[in-house]
Amino acid sequence: MSTDFQRAREELGRRLRELRVDGPHGRLTGTDLARRLGWQQSKISKLENGKQTPSAEDLRAWAEAVGQPDAAGELCARLKGFESHIRSWRRQLAAGHGPVQETWNRIIGETRTLHVWENFLVNGMLQTPDYARNVFQRLAEFRRTPRDADDAVRARMKRQEWLYEPGKRLNLLMWEAALTAHVCPPEVLAAQLDRLSGVVGVDTVHLGIVPSSAPLRLPPANSFWILDERLVTVENWHAELWLDDAETIALYRRVWDTLAESAVYGAEAQQVIARVRRGLSV
Repeated sequence: MSTDFQRAREELGRRLRELRVDGPHGRLTGTDLARRLGWQQSKISKLENGKQTPSAEDLRAWAEAVGQPDAAGELCARLKGFESHIRSWRRQLAAGHGPVQETWNRIIGETRTLHVWENFLVNGMLQTPDYARNVFQRLAEFRRTPRDADDAVRARMKRQEWLYEPGKRLNLLMWEAALTAHVCPPEVLAAQLDRLSGVVGVDTVHLGIVPSSAPLRLPPANSFWILDERLVTVENWHAELWLDDAETIALYRRVWDTLAESAVYGAEAQQVIARVRRGLSV
């Protein structure tokens, strides 16, 4: 099924083809344009058919090559419009994890209520410095991005001050499997679980754990954040999705509410955490 993103990319592709065939230089073939740009002809085809996302540099070069440089602004505006919701990790992490965490600090700082579903890691709002450092180091190594784990950890720990501000509320659901992910040494994970157990009962935190044995009305799919019913963010391997239309936000809130029915809270949540903690060989 075609997504809004794909449809917008196809529309941009049609506009690129229109500029190519109706330019002041007369009708250019795809081969002619590829030669002018020094590209493979296949790239021309993929861009025009909405099979590849161009960069802003690609669009400016295209407009220049077809003799319509003034069209570059329009093309880049189209790109920005549909890319604003698809934030690729390659671009976001070009300068490392630190700047991304600082951006998140600003966004979370403007938020009063969070509803979060976490299915693969302990959530960043409750991570210990050592746990966070291990996560950042592994991701930087995998993605081959700048190694700035210390800066990223400092930024993430600063964000946790939000938890102690009056009027804030973190509604966090975590799949039990997230507690068992060995993304760090056992002693670091043990300290992390102790930290989790300690926040049960904190006024600004409503922590629910969905036990692995709990009946589920929905599969425990992608983690996501809902910020004040105004924005949903979803992480994938290639990108972070920012979704702000009311219908989508309502859908994710319904998912959260449904998963919450399978969670345990308070002392029962602490018991699940303690059971995982006892299973560690520390």
